[in-house]
Amino acid sequence: MRKDVGISMAEKFPQGAAPQENKMGVLPIGRLLTNMAVPMMISMLVQACYNVVDSVFVAQISEDALNAVSLAFPLQNLMIAFGAGTAVGINALLSRSLGEKNQAMADRAANTGIFLALCNFALFALIGIFFSRTFFELQAGGEQVIIDYGVDYASICLGCSIGIFSQFCFERLLQSTGRTFLAMCTQLTGALINIVLDPILIFGLLGAPRMGVAGAAVATVAGQLTACTAAALVLNLKCNPDIHILPREIRWHGKVAAEIYRVGFPSIVMQSIGSAMVFGMNKILFSFTKTATAVFGAYFKLQSFVFMPVFGLNNGMVPIVSYNYGAASLPRVKRTIKLTICTAMAIMAVGCLIFQLFPQQLLMFFNASEEMLSIGSVALRIISVSFVLAGFDIIAGSVCQAIGNPLYSLITSVCRQLVVLLPLKQSKQNSM
Repeated sequence: MRKDVGISMAEKFPQGAAPQENKMGVLPIGRLLTNMAVPMMISMLVQACYNVVDSVFVAQISEDALNAVSLAFPLQNLMIAFGAGTAVGINALLSRSLGEKNQAMADRAANTGIFLALCNFALFALIGIFFSRTFFELQAGGEQVIIDYGVDYASICLGCSIGIFSQFCFERLLQSTGRTFLAMCTQLTGALINIVLDPILIFGLLGAPRMGVAGAAVATVAGQLTACTAAALVLNLKCNPDIHILPREIRWHGKVAAEIYRVGFPSIVMQSIGSAMVFGMNKILFSFTKTATAVFGAYFKLQSFVFMPVFGLNNGMVPIVSYNYGAASLPRVKRTIKLTICTAMAIMAVGCLIFQLFPQQLLMFFNASEEMLSIGSVALRIISVSFVLAGFDIIAGSVCQAIGNPLYSLITSVCRQLVVLLPLKQSKQNSM
């Protein structure tokens, strides 16, 4: 792909004009990583907040409602896998192209990425409309109340998923060119709208209809649509001169799509494996008790407060590594990786400490019953032991993706989530 240079340097910079150096190639690494990552970490924390708020409000309806939202997580995570994985490929190709001063390829990566986001939306809208009920029946058996709640929630989230896929794409275009503050603004806008609308639509406040679990889904979709509109129509078009979005170029480019998915597909597979793992865990836990499934769902919401800042740090790191790798500045690549790994492991250590000391207080956010507290307190303490090494694993895997060699992270993810975790859990179930 590096040989596919659409225009010459003379054409890009006429009359002897020199290209302006991108900040990712010149700023000191510590300052650069702070500028790039801190806005993303803040926005990810807000994302974690509104994910938890969703479940906190839904838990006030009933434990069945909380279970329904928890069982929907594999489908939502699958959407995130396709959206974020495609965005990782766009990010890596676009940043690398800018580092190589290949403006034509950078523009083509952006426009092709938008087309791929629309294709992802079409796929998941069909899944949400036609297969939601089957999905919940496979997990919840004959629990009709949980199935009905789940179908209400998932069909809205997937059927109106154009917001989340567009948001992923347009925010990564901002991140890839170093404008993480603008990306943060779009995420904050969407998250705040979701948080405000949640109680209004769930409980029918301020004259709105009482929609229950469906209201949580509508609030989520409204936040995503607002964020993608802000990122797409305002910030990328008005404040991102490094790339050029042209309607006639938002179409299929086979070679560009292949390069995007060469890097992004392993990320999709890795996160999709997470969906398969959660789906399998839900089926296994549901055979014990519905409360165990509720605990598992609550854990995933709580751990996002620890993992999301690391993902934000990670998102800030990827364009820096990709840009400097494309510019053949290997010392800057190495310094970025070392600093990011140390920071991620420190964040995860703090998260581990909180889970060890306050598991019951964390679970009470979800209106936990005595049984849920009994099961959950032990579970949170055990699982948090792995947090520090997980921080290293997240960053190391993304480094491989950023330099265009994602196979190693794919192998470790498959082994961790499928080859080890589910068989061990199933053997434990069979022994009881």
